[in-house]
Amino acid sequence: MRWSFGWLGGLALLALLAPLWAQSAFAIHLERILAAPGWTHGFWGLLGSDELGRPVLARLLLGAHTSLLVGVLAAGASALVGTSIGMLAGYLGGAVDHLLVRIMDVFLAFPGILLAIALAGVLGPGINNVIIALTVMGWVGFARLARAQTLALRQREHVQAALSLGAGRGRILFRHVLPLILAPLGVEASFAVAGAILSEAGLSFLGLGVQAPDASWGQMIREGTRYMLVAPHLVLVPGLTLMSVVLAVNLLGDALRDALDVGGR
Repeated sequence: MRWSFGWLGGLALLALLAPLWAQSAFAIHLERILAAPGWTHGFWGLLGSDELGRPVLARLLLGAHTSLLVGVLAAGASALVGTSIGMLAGYLGGAVDHLLVRIMDVFLAFPGILLAIALAGVLGPGINNVIIALTVMGWVGFARLARAQTLALRQREHVQAALSLGAGRGRILFRHVLPLILAPLGVEASFAVAGAILSEAGLSFLGLGVQAPDASWGQMIREGTRYMLVAPHLVLVPGLTLMSVVLAVNLLGDALRDALDVGGR
């Protein structure tokens, strides 16, 4: 867990500082086209150069800014929408619950990534549209979890006491129910961040995400596939970085789940 936290923390810090060296990520050096990794061209040449002579390291860090931004914002928006709908369905019950559950079932009937591809294709490429597409794809998991937790809590003594004292539905949900379901929702959010990062990379690989000259790990992999035989580092570097980040996020989620004992052991 420590290496996961350290790796993600360091990468997040570099991602926040990425705009400071954005100019280096866009600089074209014809003499460095497809240069191999090494110290020949200084610090920025450590991971080699791409087909335009741009430093892979600078573009990798700029891509980290994009991937982490999309992952956090998409997961946060999904959590906000899904938790609100799930709590409402679980607390009100009856026809409202039945209708909202059927809507969740409809969304679950579509493969998530295909739904995101369809939405991104309709909305057009761009980071904002990717976040919207991933939010539409990811809110259902939070809604189902929040609904199940709310159903289990709405008959608790403290909820019934607040209701008998005249507390409104909004106060009961956000003061007496939400604090008790934040732990499982936090675990769900950690996995949602990993899924959003992977989905953003997939959409960018298909040309539906971040557009050139901006950098994204998925876009870097797509551009590098044309030079796999002569410059494999163009695919290996962003691919291994993407794998390590998703693995670290999932390990942190597992550790958080065990620490909070969500399974009720």
